Amino acid sequence: MSISALDSYIPKLCTPRSSGERLPQTTRVRAFAQPQTLAILSDPHVLRLAETLEDSIASSSASPPPPLQKLRDFSSQSLLSTPWPSRKDEPFRFTDTSFIKNSDIQPVNPSQTQSLDSLSALPDSISPNLAIVDGYLADSLSQISGLPDGVFVGALSSLNSEAIMERVSKYVSNFQGDMFWSLNGVGAPDVLLVYVPEGCKVENPLHLRFLSLNRSDKDSKTLPISNPRVLVLVERGGEISVVEEYVGGDGDDRCYWTNSVMEVYVGDGGKLQHSYIQTQSLGAAHVKWTSVLQESKSIYELSEVSTGGKLSRHNVHVQQLGPDTVTELSTFHLSLGDQLQDLHSKLVLDHPRGYSRQLHKCIVAHSLGQAVFDGNVQVNRDAQQTDAGQLTRSLLLEPRATVNVKPNLQIIADDVKCSHGAAISDLEANQLFYFQSRGINIAAARKALIFSFAAEVIERFPHASVRKKVESLIKRLLDPSLPSR
Repeated sequence: MSISALDSYIPKLCTPRSSGERLPQTTRVRAFAQPQTLAILSDPHVLRLAETLEDSIASSSASPPPPLQKLRDFSSQSLLSTPWPSRKDEPFRFTDTSFIKNSDIQPVNPSQTQSLDSLSALPDSISPNLAIVDGYLADSLSQISGLPDGVFVGALSSLNSEAIMERVSKYVSNFQGDMFWSLNGVGAPDVLLVYVPEGCKVENPLHLRFLSLNRSDKDSKTLPISNPRVLVLVERGGEISVVEEYVGGDGDDRCYWTNSVMEVYVGDGGKLQHSYIQTQSLGAAHVKWTSVLQESKSIYELSEVSTGGKLSRHNVHVQQLGPDTVTELSTFHLSLGDQLQDLHSKLVLDHPRGYSRQLHKCIVAHSLGQAVFDGNVQVNRDAQQTDAGQLTRSLLLEPRATVNVKPNLQIIADDVKCSHGAAISDLEANQLFYFQSRGINIAAARKALIFSFAAEVIERFPHASVRKKVESLIKRLLDPSLPSR
């Protein structure tokens, strides 16, 4: 982009107006005080994309509630000094995002979304459930009856409680992520709020299903983008299980970009069981952030399976804010084609007697397939008597299949029990021989061993219906001859 073109663009963000002139909504966001010199040092591509997202939101939504406006202002400001990540940046050393950058990125508006009549009965949905189509809540496809009194599940713009709105204001945009995080903050049409009041235990899991219907053909340069954002607030002693599922075309290779964020706060003694399933199309980009704050004696459990996307990246950041806190992360990634499956996680333990376990497994079964694991566990000085463990295991089933792993355990406290390990291999010959010696052919033996490798994570999904669904999915992907149901 030329300097002259950049000069013509910058005033849209920074040019002051006369004292009597009213600023339109989008201009107020862009004008959030940053010196023009700082904007000149910014990435024009990021600024142009941010402006496109802001314009799309301004044309499709009414005046936002204060927490959402706060989020947009904060995100807009941070993008003024945030470049597009490259392979020269350590967090993206093994993750090439040029596929996204070189596309014609177009925000999806509600009017562009296809008719929902054909989706009137979503299969395999758990009740209560919400459907989010291209980043917008679809009330006609959602069913949230039967929730306990005091629980709120819905769009932040429809919240009428000032007390809950005040709590939301405290935790929305409470964490600063990367460029993708900020782009979501600018482009999210609303915030889907899940609020569990003090002492309330929600018995049935809440199913959040994210569907991508606005897609482009494989050879098209157009990349429709949606920016769903979820905030889960579990107050003191509350409990809930959330199933977060992203779908967008069974086995197809159509193109779109889901840029998603989930923020989580778990109060004292609270518990959140978080199941995350990602099966988007093989031509899609899926970038997701999960940020978790845990108070003392709280429990956060993540069980994840990711199989879709041409580029799939999950950033997980967990911070323990009090003693006797429990964090468990279990993830399984599968790359069966020309795909990149990426998990970047950071767990910060600052208080005594914290407990954490992380198990990451991935299978790369294609010569062009790639996987990345960058896991950081930080045990700070006051986190005495911490018990932290991390293990990553990877299977490479084809020549030139690639996995890059970077387990990282940083310990400053001196009274802890911590461990971490990493292993990368093909299937072990002695295991195959064991099956063959009992009359099982090599093909069947490989299928059994590969599935058992994934089963350790699948078994950690807390609900039988979800486990069965994920198990069927993995079996079908590993053996396409099996029926889809």
